[in-house]
Amino acid sequence: MSSLGSALATAMSGLQVTQAALSVVSTNVANSQTPGFITQSLNQVETVSGGISSGVQSEGINQQTDQFVLSQLQTETSGSGFADQTSNILTQLQNVFGTPGGQGTLETALSNLSTAAQGLSTSPGSASAQDALLTAAQNAAQELNTTSQGIQALRSNVQQDISTSVTAANTAMQQIANFNTQLQGMNSSDPAAATLVDERDTAITQLSQLMDIRVSTGSNNQVSIFTNAGAQLVGAQASTLSFNGPSTLSATNLYSTNPAQNTVGSITLTSPGGASTDITDALSSGQIAADVQLRDTTLVQAQTQVDQLAATMSSAMSDVTTSGTAVTSGSKSGFSLDLSNMLPGNSINVTYTNTATNTQQQLTIVDVADPAALPLPSSGNPNDTVIGVNFSAGMGPAIAQLNTALNASNIQFSNPSGSTLQVVDNGTGAATVNSASTTITTSSLTSGNPQLPLFTDGNALYTGAITADGSQMTGYAGSITVNPAIVANPTSLSIFSTSPPTPAGDTTRSDFINSQLTSASFTFSPQTGLGSAAAPLSGTLTDYLQQFLGQQANAATNATQLQQGQDVVVNTLQQTYNSATGVNMDTQMANLIALQNSYSANAHVMAVVQSMFTTLMQAQT
Repeated sequence: MSSLGSALATAMSGLQVTQAALSVVSTNVANSQTPGFITQSLNQVETVSGGISSGVQSEGINQQTDQFVLSQLQTETSGSGFADQTSNILTQLQNVFGTPGGQGTLETALSNLSTAAQGLSTSPGSASAQDALLTAAQNAAQELNTTSQGIQALRSNVQQDISTSVTAANTAMQQIANFNTQLQGMNSSDPAAATLVDERDTAITQLSQLMDIRVSTGSNNQVSIFTNAGAQLVGAQASTLSFNGPSTLSATNLYSTNPAQNTVGSITLTSPGGASTDITDALSSGQIAADVQLRDTTLVQAQTQVDQLAATMSSAMSDVTTSGTAVTSGSKSGFSLDLSNMLPGNSINVTYTNTATNTQQQLTIVDVADPAALPLPSSGNPNDTVIGVNFSAGMGPAIAQLNTALNASNIQFSNPSGSTLQVVDNGTGAATVNSASTTITTSSLTSGNPQLPLFTDGNALYTGAITADGSQMTGYAGSITVNPAIVANPTSLSIFSTSPPTPAGDTTRSDFINSQLTSASFTFSPQTGLGSAAAPLSGTLTDYLQQFLGQQANAATNATQLQQGQDVVVNTLQQTYNSATGVNMDTQMANLIALQNSYSANAHVMAVVQSMFTTLMQAQT
């Protein structure tokens, strides 16, 4: 009798475990298309009584997960978020620049302007040629305006995306913290725990799309989330991200780690304890990191490139460089310079040789009328010193500032009279002043020189002035226009003097305009991303335009290729993870058949035992 009872108990336990296993298979099949669902299996253990097997029982649910692949998938998902957003915005930037050679592009506008300048050079007295150049100049200025507006529209879109992504990240972080709370203390084999873990992994993956994260698994089913830089996002509680910034940006809205100078907004991480940290430039991957890089670096550089084009076009027309007059004072020699027409933003250029090292040095002295903008940042080239001096404060203070700053260079400055600046060596033979010149912006249309302010900053001269708010060049592509005085009097494109009057048919000014637009060579700032401080890019306006358009096209192509490659990596990892953790219907059907057979076998055992019990009972009676 005891043996039959043991057999009955064993069969009963088999039926119960088989029913539980069938329920697990049913759950797997029902969730075969549920994103993030991980295949479950019943954890079965043998029961022993008196050293003899007495059946089987279930001890919860196992999940067929692969933590290594999951971690890799989350990392690459961050990379995918970064690559997708970068490619998306750079593709849109290409649309702003337009198709090379197409209508409504900078390339076509500059080409048309050069063609019109050549036409005026051929027929300087022709009213139609003057009007054609005026129209081409207006179109070029308008195309620069439109390009600048397009770049800033992209920056504004990215700014708004940062705000949206921060909100989404907060939602995911809070969900992860909530799941941590629900899972705390639950047995990992509890079927309810398995479902919560699946949902938490989904929230973690969503967060990884937005930010670079590192997941640390602890005890009691808990996880902690950190950025790769070490900032904790989720622990027992979720931290909170906040973003403050204007919804619309202009070229002068720039990021700074100094909150007083930051005009685009920053991302702040606040811990549950209340400590706040600026993590704007601390994220290395994910969609938010891409947005920050695009907003503060990539698109700012694109703006700088078109601003440099606008600034060079203006300065090419209006700036007059005048060499100094050689002077000798005892054993000292150098040059004297006339600063009477100097304007803020104009410069003095000095070349001198350190005789001890036989190294030639460049010195650029910029007129800076705003003391709050001083000192100017270094040029980055050790052989090119840039100094800002406030000449509006008077020649005396300016001379004192120059001599203090350049005492170690063995050159001296003085003010013999009026607005004359004299630069000479100090007489020790340690330095030789090789050359000196001034570069000054022409304000008059009839100065007697071919230079003219063809382009202006609205109604103001463009001089490249520097103030505490930044350089006049920043955003200049958005405000450049043709000088209203020239619009009112197109003949000034040919007439450069009224006393004496410019002779009819004189090509001096028209030849100058043509030369500056087509063949003159200029040096471009390394802030454009082209060239370097030690070896800056030099070339014509067309050369420069083609260089930065080519750079932007290459960047967009590379971003698209990176996006495609990243998508392949993520898809491959996702397939690998799904294969390891997803529901395989063939396997589940095979399990179902095996369980049905097991159920039938145990039921048969119970039926046989019941029959034997009946027979025994009948025999006893």
